Amino acid sequence: MPDIFTTFAAETEFATVVSGGIRTAGMRTARKVVVFVLACWLSQQAGARAQAQPSTQTQPQERPGKTSAVVLGTFASVGPSTVVQPETADGTPSPALTGERRPLYRLRKSDTVEIDFTFVPELNQIVSVLPDGFLTLRDLPALYVEGMTVAELQAAVAQAYAPTLHNPAISIVLKDFDKPYFFAGGQLEHPGKYELHSDTTVTEAVAMAGGFTSQAKHSQVVLFRRVSGDLAEARVINLKAMLKSRNLREDLHLRPGDMIYVPQNTLSKLRRLVPASDLSLYANPSQF
Repeated sequence: MPDIFTTFAAETEFATVVSGGIRTAGMRTARKVVVFVLACWLSQQAGARAQAQPSTQTQPQERPGKTSAVVLGTFASVGPSTVVQPETADGTPSPALTGERRPLYRLRKSDTVEIDFTFVPELNQIVSVLPDGFLTLRDLPALYVEGMTVAELQAAVAQAYAPTLHNPAISIVLKDFDKPYFFAGGQLEHPGKYELHSDTTVTEAVAMAGGFTSQAKHSQVVLFRRVSGDLAEARVINLKAMLKSRNLREDLHLRPGDMIYVPQNTLSKLRRLVPASDLSLYANPSQF
């Protein structure tokens, strides 16, 4: 007959092992529940944080082989062969850069202006811009005005008379000024300076200058256009091909101050090196 104490000990050890397994399984289940609840809470917090942040615009991604450039506050993608041309120079708009076709007239030397004072007619005066660019005003020192527009001159004169007159009312009229012109030189019948009264193209300017001479190179007519005081751009125009094709769509329009130059052809250059008698033999091989 087994010992009662041995049987009791064995049953007690079995119960302890079973209860320990049950306790371990329960702890694992509880741990899984806690992890699931924590994951749900974290996802909810992330969604709320994303809704609270303001929406931002996605910047465009750059393509390989290109560089990014910022031009006047705008984002642009510039290729290796692209040239970025700003629209302003030192913050001041330039007609040469912005392509302004009708810039305001600016005063030059020998221009004449009429200054009228609305409430002080005894100060009315007609003055001319001196060769040094100054304007001599009545009862005031000389004022430098070369390069000003009429509106800028009106403001400058009003400011100059402000210590003497209270809020002076001034009107300025441009009486005499340098007329628009263009130059025509080179192998033309009548080279010189011509007034630009209306819209004129290069072919019309050549006709005004008397047309080409026999030594002219029609295919390389050069148009010079001044961009600034010390810089000018040049463009070669093939008038020979344009006139031959009867297509004048690429005939450029002149601007005040443009210069047309017609170079000399190669044959006329050789005539100065070869005697006229020998040149006639090469020109007429039938004489041999």
